[in-house]
Amino acid sequence: MAERAFDNYLARSGATLEGSRYSAWLAITPRGHGFPAYYAICENRSFRDKDIAEAAAAKALADMTGLEEDGTPIFPEDYTGFDD
Repeated sequence: MAERAFDNYLARSGATLEGSRYSAWLAITPRGHGFPAYYAICENRSFRDKDIAEAAAAKALADMTGLEEDGTPIFPEDYTGFDD
């Protein structure tokens, strides 16, 4: 899991087992009060290995250009999350 701090939010990355495969995610938690919001990363892709899924999520966290006012992640235009 990786973390990245913003003025009003803390962003974390990780992976969760769903059935027999892992999904990569980002969790954006407001500083102070509120609950985290979870965002699926590479939604059209799942991973057989947890380490690979976590690496994809950490890369997405690093690739974010910032957060919207409401905490929604901002990615570069045409960002897919895939290296190919």
